[in-house]
Amino acid sequence: MELSLPALLMLTAHVQRNAMRPVLDAMGLSYGQPKVLRCLALLGPCSQSTLARHCEVDPAAISRMLESMERNGLICRTPSPNDRRSGEVTLTDKGKTAYETWEERLSQFEKRLFAGFSAQQRAQFAHLLTKAYHNAGGQRDILAKEEGKEIKP
Repeated sequence: MELSLPALLMLTAHVQRNAMRPVLDAMGLSYGQPKVLRCLALLGPCSQSTLARHCEVDPAAISRMLESMERNGLICRTPSPNDRRSGEVTLTDKGKTAYETWEERLSQFEKRLFAGFSAQQRAQFAHLLTKAYHNAGGQRDILAKEEGKEIKP
């Protein structure tokens, strides 16, 4: 039985999630937290609302995630001098180390995932997957460009 492309994407995402779960557990991270680490590492200090937009999650979810990350010493939140309702989120040294560790483990999984692909095939796959991401409504690199930074999905 041949699978549809959406089914293959979902199965691949499922396999990736299962492969990375032990890494997340060992690092004490929840599934969505590496996205926050990555955004902060690449964008620098951000407001909570900016993180919610870049991570493509609702403000309540990002708030809960940041509370947990702050308790675990991964981030630091400081109030805005201009608006008490908003503030700035920054990575701590522990958060930077967690980000670097996560990216290294992800790179190891990527090598396994794309074993046997040529550089051209990898580039073409990345291009096509990015296009599918945008067609499905993904906005991350568009948001980054609006902020003067570039983050790839």
